[in-house]
Parts: sequence; structure tokens; C-alpha cells
Amino acid sequence: MGARAGSMGYASSCLPDEWAIFNNIGALATLKDVTAGFTYDAHPSFGPFNKAALVIAVPFQIGVAGIGLYRTGDDLYNEQVITTGFSSRFGLASLGIKLNYVQYNVDGFGRKSVMSVSFGGVAELTPHLSVGAHIVNLNQPKLSTLDDTRLPTLLIAGVLFKPSDNVIIATELEKDLDYPLMWKTGMEYQVHKKFSVRTGFNVSPTGGFMGFGFTPRKFTLDYSCQYRFNLGARHQATVGYKFKVSRK
Repeated sequence: MGARAGSMGYASSCLPDEWAIFNNIGALATLKDVTAGFTYDAHPSFGPFNKAALVIAVPFQIGVAGIGLYRTGDDLYNEQVITTGFSSRFGLASLGIKLNYVQYNVDGFGRKSVMSVSFGGVAELTPHLSVGAHIVNLNQPKLSTLDDTRLPTLLIAGVLFKPSDNVIIATELEKDLDYPLMWKTGMEYQVHKKFSVRTGFNVSPTGGFMGFGFTPRKFTLDYSCQYRFNLGARHQATVGYKFKVSRK
């Protein structure tokens, strides 16, 4: 989630920003500022796929707490998620856990709500190399009383490499227990202190990604363009704001 991750092919297991509340909760512990963000993901060829999300992250002495709100869909079908989590550092590693309240509404079939649990972690092996992993919907809650349809469990592991101060290369593998393995890779190049360009790709399903980020003062402004051969183009814009320094 978030246009920064979106422009890097969603290889986000180790990305340390406020959108870790939706990506890898373990990466949230690195934040030092109270931060809020909003993103909108538009699918021009199919409006019901449009998505909107809001996040807030608040650092404390013992770690960082976060909450996120997400919605997609239309009047016929829509999905809402409320997630809240906490992440803390333990030496070179950070670990986090979150609870997800997921609600589905289908016209003519009613509403279904479930709770799920996700957790993850990131380890900074060297100043240039980090590894991360997280499990989404560990408890795999049941969605239907008529059959055994469940919220899917995802296993995700990735690596982030910084060959220099202005380059980030990220790659990860994602496995839905019911679908083939997905490979995601992305790169970020900081052209200027306040401006970065990004690109990425996915394999299975195949997709291409690109975008940029701008950080004027306490704001962050990100944009991504994504293209999948089976779904067409998508555009995502994200704005973030850092309120204050809350811990050293």
C-alpha cells in the first residue's frame, strides 16, 4: 500500500514508512515522527477497483503504534478494512503484530465481518542490507457459513539492499497458499535530496511499475503508475505529513 511501494512493484517488506501498517508491520518501528498519510489508487478502466486508504503512525518510547483505514468497491460490492498494530525494536531487529477487522458487503447477499491477525519483522544485518518477512491473515478466518471459503493467508519474505546512499534495491517473494509464487522487485534512486525516481516489476502475474517521490519540508508526495496485462493501467497518488519529532 502507498504509491512509494506501488512504484517499486510492491516489494515493500523492508520499506520503513508509515504504510508499513498495511505492508510489513515489523518495519513500522523505525519511524521517529508522528506521521499521517492518505492514498488513492485509481483504475480508469474499472472504477469499482478504485481504492482509498488512510494511515496514522505514532511513536512511543517502547515502539510505534499505527492505525489504518482502507476501502474499495462500489454499491454492488465493497470491502472495508480497519487495521491497528504495534512494532518495536530489539537490537538489530524490529517485530510487530496487528489486528485486522475486515468487512465485505455484497448487494443481495448481505454483510460479513471477520477478524484476522498478521505479524512480521525486519532485521538490519548491515547498514546496507536488511531482510524482512511477514505473515498476513495467520488465523485464516472463515468468510462463509455455506462452504469453507476463508480469508487467504500470505507468506512474504524480502531483502532490501543499499549499494549507496541514494540507491535502494528491494526484492521479495509472496506466496498465497492457494496461488502460485509471486516475485516482486523494485528500485529507488534519489536524484536530489528531495526528489526520487522509482521503478519495479512483478512476475506471476506480470506487471510493470514506475513513479516518483517529492519531499518538500514535512510533506511527502508520491505517485505511481502500474500496468498489468490482465487489468490495464492504474495510477496511485499518496500524500504524507510529519507532525513532530516524538523520540530520538
